[in-house]
Amino acid sequence: MKFKNPLFVVTDMEKSVAFYQDTLGLHKIMDFGANVTLTGGLSLQTRETWANLIGKDPGELGWGGMVSEIYFEEDRFDAFAEKLDHLDIHYVHPVKEHPWGQRVVRFYDPDGHIIEVGETMKVVCRRFLDSGMTPEQAARRMDVPLKFVKGCMR
Repeated sequence: MKFKNPLFVVTDMEKSVAFYQDTLGLHKIMDFGANVTLTGGLSLQTRETWANLIGKDPGELGWGGMVSEIYFEEDRFDAFAEKLDHLDIHYVHPVKEHPWGQRVVRFYDPDGHIIEVGETMKVVCRRFLDSGMTPEQAARRMDVPLKFVKGCMR
């Protein structure tokens, strides 16, 4: 058994592809019209095709659930967050910092799927070290092994 990729059902393929290209910098790998695969392995499928495949009426499909998300990491988190300020984004929440120090932002795609973008943990570690924390303090703050912090120092 091998996991291949997540699939999001979308109401407007063109609008969704443009969103993922413009917002997250993803690109089409394969385009079969009703099914598009983007870099990173995300697949999009039209609502009508998906409903037909599972034997449901398109009107039966639910939208905007708050129980799952697709997660990305970004080394240049500040630049990404600033980019979002110039796009028509509907936020789940603005940039916030988790207790372990990682900054994240969550927002919706055009069909209400939640997207999370967080700074990489290596960047979090470097930010703490650059602020004057010792490796031991950074490890405690991030709740990670000291070995991880020392690896980020290379």
